[in-house]
Amino acid sequence: MDYSSLNAISPIDGRYHKQTENLRPYFSEAALIKFRVFVEMEYFLALCELPIPALKSLNTYNLDAIKSQIINMNDDDVMKVKEIEKTTNHDVKAVEYFIKDKFDQLKLSQYKEYIHFGLTSQDINNTAIPYSFKAGMMVVYYPQLQELINILKDLAKEWEHISMLAHTHGQPASPTRLGKEIMVFVERIENQLELLKVIPYGAKFGGATGNFNAHHVAFPLINWKKFGNDFVNNKLKLKRLQNTTQIEHYDYLAAQFDGIKRINTIILDLNRDFWTYISMNYFKQKIKEGEVGSSAMPHKVNPIDFENSEGNIGIANALLEHLSAKLPVSRLQRDLTDSTVLRNIGVPLAHTLIAMKSTVKGLNKLLLNQKEIQKDLENNWAVVAEAIQTILRRENYPNPYEALKDLTRTNTEINGNTMAQFIDGLKISDILKTELKAINPSNYTGI
Repeated sequence: MDYSSLNAISPIDGRYHKQTENLRPYFSEAALIKFRVFVEMEYFLALCELPIPALKSLNTYNLDAIKSQIINMNDDDVMKVKEIEKTTNHDVKAVEYFIKDKFDQLKLSQYKEYIHFGLTSQDINNTAIPYSFKAGMMVVYYPQLQELINILKDLAKEWEHISMLAHTHGQPASPTRLGKEIMVFVERIENQLELLKVIPYGAKFGGATGNFNAHHVAFPLINWKKFGNDFVNNKLKLKRLQNTTQIEHYDYLAAQFDGIKRINTIILDLNRDFWTYISMNYFKQKIKEGEVGSSAMPHKVNPIDFENSEGNIGIANALLEHLSAKLPVSRLQRDLTDSTVLRNIGVPLAHTLIAMKSTVKGLNKLLLNQKEIQKDLENNWAVVAEAIQTILRRENYPNPYEALKDLTRTNTEINGNTMAQFIDGLKISDILKTELKAINPSNYTGI
């Protein structure tokens, strides 16, 4: 067994490390270093394309090959950056020195002072972090959420004709169809997903306090605002914010966290519904040989996957709430509270990923217990009272609601016979009686 996972403080990197490992290329410390190096090199190459006068002679080099040699970092390269940081006590400056060392090795020393030229650390952080966040969302989050949506759609299709007693306020209510109730969650998730996907990935790029001060004083004839927009919007495919302090103001990021949180809340709602259906015996669960449901009660098969998902969503949403509330707030042109908070973006996403995978696992275990569902319908004939009184209203029958209310609240047992006897006692035509008697809890499910 991997003892590093046994000694991990967080279950993300311990118990659940296998479930969250595909987030590491985007949200780990090593990932942040690699994305910083990537942005630094893309920026340097953009300066070459201007070109800055001192970089004109670099056109004789294969710039793509140079970039490739630097950004394709191995574990030793990452550790080298961390070693440099022990001296600098500044993570972004350590990246700058690492790249400059590489330039020395490639005999490009005369150009190395244009690494990180005119920039502040947040020009790198506030592009590298949204870039990595976007990549993680595209590669990991959205596909996992789509898998959940696809399973729900498959189950909705499979069970679209299964009549089921609805419950409002925990009480028997007008019947519905199981497939439709699942589609309620599909629609809710897809609506929020559509909103989430249109939120831009905002980035800050403009020097120490957002005004390109150093750039402009060094090369006043260059349109640095246009350069910044081209670099961020076209090369990095992010959205450069035009008026910033030293940092990106994180309003878009906060909106994305709120969007993820809303989707999580819908999944939590789904978890609780299926947990309840299992407790009502509407579903059995597939049993895996060797698994134990309880240390004391051998008969138990607990709905642990839905419970696990609910618990992880609780943690994820608490962290997302903090991130979205804290990050947009910074004193004057910048304080450092965003720095340590930004390092935790991967944590709520990891708990969200665990939650979605657990929900998928729980859904794949479900075994429909149609006999129990049908039994519940048969035991609740009172729910067709709505149908009968509505048709009687259509026929202008006097006080139909009150008549059905008296029937359903005074009789201890309402079944098919009770309802048929009530209909026979109504002063209506035989044709209308036949229409009313055709209604039962299984077919009164609407459209």
